[in-house]
Amino acid sequence: MQKEQPEIWTIAQLTRRVKNLLEGQVGAVWIAGEISNWKLAASGHAYFTLKDATSQIDAVIFRGRLSRLKFRPESGLEVIARGQITVYERRGNYQIILEEMQPKGMGALQLAFERLKAKLQAEGVFDEAHKKALPLMPRRIGVVTSPTGAAIRDILQVLNRRFANVHVVLCPARVQGDEAAAEIVEAIETLEQWGVDVMIVGRGGGSLEDLWPFNEEPVVRAVFAAKTPIISAVGHEIDFALTDFAADLRAPTPSAAAELVVREQQALTEQLHTIQRRLSEALARKLERAQHRLQVAQTSFVFTRPEELVRQRRQTSDELRMRLEGALQDRAQQTRLRWERCNGKLQMHSPQHRLHLAQQRQKTLQEHLEKIGNRLTESRRQHLAAMGAHLNALSPLAILSRGYTVAWKMPEKKLVKRATQLQVGDKLSLRFGEGAVNATVNGMEDSLEE
Repeated sequence: MQKEQPEIWTIAQLTRRVKNLLEGQVGAVWIAGEISNWKLAASGHAYFTLKDATSQIDAVIFRGRLSRLKFRPESGLEVIARGQITVYERRGNYQIILEEMQPKGMGALQLAFERLKAKLQAEGVFDEAHKKALPLMPRRIGVVTSPTGAAIRDILQVLNRRFANVHVVLCPARVQGDEAAAEIVEAIETLEQWGVDVMIVGRGGGSLEDLWPFNEEPVVRAVFAAKTPIISAVGHEIDFALTDFAADLRAPTPSAAAELVVREQQALTEQLHTIQRRLSEALARKLERAQHRLQVAQTSFVFTRPEELVRQRRQTSDELRMRLEGALQDRAQQTRLRWERCNGKLQMHSPQHRLHLAQQRQKTLQEHLEKIGNRLTESRRQHLAAMGAHLNALSPLAILSRGYTVAWKMPEKKLVKRATQLQVGDKLSLRFGEGAVNATVNGMEDSLEE
């Protein structure tokens, strides 16, 4: 019987079979693990490993899913994730493609809140030095909130009760949902362009998810960058949003924000009456002091005998003028005598005469210098000639010119003093009185014949 041939699969066929089995039998699962080797590709997709104490699995989360996460993943973070088990066919290893992921323990929103808060605080966005003072009597109040919510009704009710003639500009924006952050930022920028004295940005209370637009980084930065003072009124008293820290003032509720932005008419009127009364009293005291000073002045010597002051000042002026004239005459006489002395000295020390003497002295010194130089040069020239002759007599080249030779053993170029330093075949460099040659030792002799 002919032996049955086994079915032979290609690697691609086997990998595809395993892939189909994993996706069909396992499919989408929830897993928990620690993020390791987190890498964000240029395409925006993230590649990393999820591991526990004994095992690990490759994981991928594509850009669209990653952008919807409420926290920033990083290596070392414990997470819970849901995804599809599959096989990456090119390498043949199995992996999970994640569709959602959240931190283990702390909620994603709370983690995002804490991380963004720490980031902005490090940048100085929450510093008190950037806070602006609210205007005393704002004429135009801008409000950024939902036009249908309870917040705008509470704000208008408080403003009408406290200061009915204030001008309120509502710039509507959604305060909940994915599109809310962009609308809040646009509303703040619009009110900045319109020009209002102060802004209220907020909404009523809610869960962390409901209040999340006021924790978005673009909204917080828009509140910080606004030139107009902003009151953040988000949620109830126990709720805090990041805009509360970036705003110039935080109000626990929209109603409280309206109470902060304007003062009661009666309180303002009483304050004005108090200021008026204090001003009147201050003016009366100042007038009384002025009248007293006038009475004292009227009885003083200046007002009773003014001509006496003029007479004394005139006499003093005459004395000073006479002293000045005498001093000027003395100074002129001293100057004249000094000039005459200087003129005599100048005649005695004529520049032409001094120049002639200097030229004579220069000529004498120049001749003397030339004589000394010639004597020194001649003696040095004779000494140099003698030294040259002596050096020439001691020069090795002079010795070699008399028929001697100097030999060096090559290649180490070692000076050869005895024949015993050489062997047959050694290379030599021979130096003569004129020129040099290379040689080879062909034989050795015990001694040279006389």
